[in-house]
Amino acid sequence: MSYCSAIERMQPESRKELHKNYHDNHYGFPIHNDNELFGRLIMEINQAGLSWETILKKEGSFRKAYDQFDIKKVASYSEEDRERLLNDPGIIRNKLKVNAAIENAKTIIQLQQEFGSFEKWLEHHHPKTLPEWMKLFKKTFKFTGGEIVNEFLMSIGYLKGAHAEGCSVNDEILKHNPMWKNLG
Repeated sequence: MSYCSAIERMQPESRKELHKNYHDNHYGFPIHNDNELFGRLIMEINQAGLSWETILKKEGSFRKAYDQFDIKKVASYSEEDRERLLNDPGIIRNKLKVNAAIENAKTIIQLQQEFGSFEKWLEHHHPKTLPEWMKLFKKTFKFTGGEIVNEFLMSIGYLKGAHAEGCSVNDEILKHNPMWKNLG
């Protein structure tokens, strides 16, 4: 069952609305802001081993804890910031995931210096197959296994499959020219 059709069966209504908002307004839409791309990567990394619903419920807390996903601020986090994050009940308090966020922010700054932006780095490597993307992310970033890479790239419009073919949101995403649409 696709995410698109699963949402319609969700109960209670508050759960359905949480997923519907993400599905209708975010999932699969291209992101052109490096901080938001970084934020989506943080959320996908933190989802590992947990439900996406848990992450959606904590998105506001993630934004607050990680300075609105400001790459430069996160890259400069001190040991004190790391401890603050590990003690924040509003986010996932996992040392590997917290460390990955900080180290990945540092990596993105290097990519920005070399390519102009995180988005341009992604564009530079497009198109790739999922296995090629997985190899590149594993070489470049911390805590980016296959499912994390797949969901991250689908969620930002680099890989097809975020929505079922008949989903009305899919038609809306096409208007935003997702990168997967540009495959020859």
